[in-house]
Amino acid sequence: MGLNGYLIVAALLFGLGVYGVLTRRNAIAVLIGIELMLNAANLNFLAFWRFLAPSAMEAQVFVLIGITVAAAEAAVGLAVILNVYRDIGSIEVEQASELRG
Repeated sequence: MGLNGYLIVAALLFGLGVYGVLTRRNAIAVLIGIELMLNAANLNFLAFWRFLAPSAMEAQVFVLIGITVAAAEAAVGLAVILNVYRDIGSIEVEQASELRG
């Protein structure tokens, strides 16, 4: 499999993530879409590292940082969703606007 194959898979993952973020009303589905987009970026880092500069280690460091950011984002996002659920009783994104004011 060449570089183009990895880039196509990453583009499909990113597209699915964007679709999930833009079309879902459920906050957990939105978080899953964001995770898909972050994983697509990590796949691009690794693909370019493998085919362009396999002796350099910078891409692997960026991927580890990206995985760390994704884990922190998931933890903080789920905590926010739990607090919204406690206040509203739903995890619909549109109903979170009731918290303003």
